[in-house]
Amino acid sequence: MLTNIRIVLVQTYHPGNIGASARAMKTMGITDLVLVKPRCFPDPEATRLAAGADDIVEGARVMGSLAEAVADCVQVVGASARLRSLPLPHFDEPDAMARDLVENAAHDPVALVFGRERSGLTNEEIRCCSHQVSIPANPDYAVLNLSQAVQVLAYEVFKAWRRRPGSDTPPHSPGERAPNREQLDHFHAHLGRVMQASGFLTQPHARTEEHLHALFARAQPSRKELSLLRGLLSALEPPAGRD
Repeated sequence: MLTNIRIVLVQTYHPGNIGASARAMKTMGITDLVLVKPRCFPDPEATRLAAGADDIVEGARVMGSLAEAVADCVQVVGASARLRSLPLPHFDEPDAMARDLVENAAHDPVALVFGRERSGLTNEEIRCCSHQVSIPANPDYAVLNLSQAVQVLAYEVFKAWRRRPGSDTPPHSPGERAPNREQLDHFHAHLGRVMQASGFLTQPHARTEEHLHALFARAQPSRKELSLLRGLLSALEPPAGRD
């Protein structure tokens, strides 16, 4: 199950933070590290601060975008301050996030996403996520180093994994499983085309698509339900707009 849990670092500036994050991951049994456009990698500083987690650093995959890094994931949790302008489902407590993430990781890949050291994740990157999580901290100094944030959330995930009872139930059927981000992206693109063609989506409703993204993130449709919705959209879509 832990092999289905991915740590994604977006545009990490200091290579030492990559190594320190790899060390934090390894202590909690998480091995899948993906780097999105790191400023400097590979780098000796990353290997030095890995302090025995060299295998995590050496096995890290580098990708050109966050969307590419999480395309196969059924749940993507962005670590950030709560952004009310993007009303995604939000975990106020990391342990609640970890329990949910571990349940999904029993069958499919999931990801924890961390942004830049100084500025975190952009709004566009948050839109690649299905959920957000914040780490409660001293309101007078709520500043965590990147690798510290990775350590805190990785620990919560490891704790949830240890406490999860062994499941004797069979795996979810393909229809009951959650869709991955690529499947959801195709659905939202399809929905956008139908809204445009119908005349529903006009300039005064520029944020309509954002709110619908958030709505479906909260609803968490299964793959079967998403297929049903796409069938409905296909029935409503003008023939010229179908792919």
